[in-house]
Amino acid sequence: MPEERDPTSPAAQPDVSLSDADSELIQRAQGGDSRAFEELYRTHVDRVYGLCLRMSADRERAEQLTQDTFVRCWEKLGTFRGESRFSSWLYRMAVNVVLNDQRARKRRNLRLESTGDLGGYGRAAPQGARDETIDVERALAGLPEAARTVLVLYGIEGYKYREIAEMTGLAEGTVKAQIHRARKLLEAALHKTGDGND
Repeated sequence: MPEERDPTSPAAQPDVSLSDADSELIQRAQGGDSRAFEELYRTHVDRVYGLCLRMSADRERAEQLTQDTFVRCWEKLGTFRGESRFSSWLYRMAVNVVLNDQRARKRRNLRLESTGDLGGYGRAAPQGARDETIDVERALAGLPEAARTVLVLYGIEGYKYREIAEMTGLAEGTVKAQIHRARKLLEAALHKTGDGND
């Protein structure tokens, strides 16, 4: 293998290099080729949707967030420099779209919620998952939004504590504590679901 590149440059690192197929499609899409972008969309839409669904726990919202992510991707594609994998760049964008949506929803809810009506806090897990099999997705969806977000980012998407802290604006110690709390809540929800089989 020829060593034409500086081995310390980000482009020379094997764990962050682009696949030849993505690289070509990205270059064409950056030049305005909508068919190339459509192919990138088809390649990555399922994983982006899965991430949005796990973080939002709402199919309709996840569909909208997925579309918002790809609209933003199209708008920002010119800023992608290939210093990381395209998929990492795109999934980080999806996380940011979901987090921004959650913040906006929280602000709207705070404006609408009266201080006398605190019944919405500590949402219970959805009913109906009382089969013999444990429904992890449903238990995950029943977690409070903050707990679900950090658990999905860490446990499913594989982000590190530092990365989650940067994305959410929380201290790294707070992220660790929330992940621990989320695991306990998920364990309790799964245990409760398992005990509901009468």
